[in-house]
Amino acid sequence: MPRITKEPEERRQEILETATRLFYEKGYEKTSISDIAKEMNVAQGLCYRYFPSKEALFDTAIDQYAQTLADRIASILNQGEITLKELITRMPTFLDTEKNDNYTYKLCHGPEGKKIHNQLSMAVCAKLLPIVQAQFDLANECGEVHLEDTLPAASFFVYGQLGMLMQTEIPGEERVKRIKKFFNDILFTSND
Repeated sequence: MPRITKEPEERRQEILETATRLFYEKGYEKTSISDIAKEMNVAQGLCYRYFPSKEALFDTAIDQYAQTLADRIASILNQGEITLKELITRMPTFLDTEKNDNYTYKLCHGPEGKKIHNQLSMAVCAKLLPIVQAQFDLANECGEVHLEDTLPAASFFVYGQLGMLMQTEIPGEERVKRIKKFFNDILFTSND
């Protein structure tokens, strides 16, 4: 049987996708690097060439998915010259950007999902923080808001909404509506 050679990034992605599927199907604890290699029909050492441990592999898969979600949110935030108030009106949330279309989504919402979803949420927030801070900086420069320090404001807006988003007994649309109203009340009630 001839050896199949793939580009390093293609092989790395294949390992990530296989691992994520197995983490979902078997559970993280019950999946080994050996299982992943066997599923791919490759030597176990190949997986270790790209990832030093199962934990590093898992963290990379979550980080990659977090980047995908952050990019989806950022694409809406970076739509040109619109006001901060308009951005809040259009603002997507995790509820808007996650799609049940891959194993990473299923892993984050599966039987072991709560801990994994929390890790994902924190990773997305970390990626969004500088983007949101830049939006606050622009709003400050334009005089739309008057914030002495945009970092705590951006941090509060990014991380602070997680508490409301995790209130699953409240319908998703209602949670998003309340978050947007709260943001508008904080930033613009005294300015209007």
